[in-house]
Amino acid sequence: MHKYLLTLATLLLFLTGCEKEEDDHMEVDKETIQQYLIDNDLEATEHSSGIFYNITKEGVGENPTSTSTITINYKGKLLDGTVFDESVDGPRTFALNTLIKGWQHGIPLIKSGGKITLYIPSALGYGSRNSADIPAYSVLIFDIELIQFM
Repeated sequence: MHKYLLTLATLLLFLTGCEKEEDDHMEVDKETIQQYLIDNDLEATEHSSGIFYNITKEGVGENPTSTSTITINYKGKLLDGTVFDESVDGPRTFALNTLIKGWQHGIPLIKSGGKITLYIPSALGYGSRNSADIPAYSVLIFDIELIQFM
């Protein structure tokens, strides 16, 4: 019984520490994004989730929800301009609720035909994990065009 409680306490301590680390990075990333916007003479709105966004075309109709299946064109890059992913062979379709939190918060801000640029803190992207060409704790920039959703 004591062994089980010790394991549980260790796990809770680890998870709390990870959450604290993500919160600390959220503040650093917020400052990094704001400086990037200033340095590049860009405007963006801060969302309550922590992402920053700029809607360049609102689109028409309804907005998707977190449970929508979306069809999009996109380009993802790091702050240094390195492109790490894009839909070069035409639009791609995803279940929105399976994607990074930054997309789950940002894409519902536009309608079909809409275009948005998202500036995503690492905690709402890939966090402390390395993912392919994306280093841990990377701020992500995505240019997204919402073709349609269901």
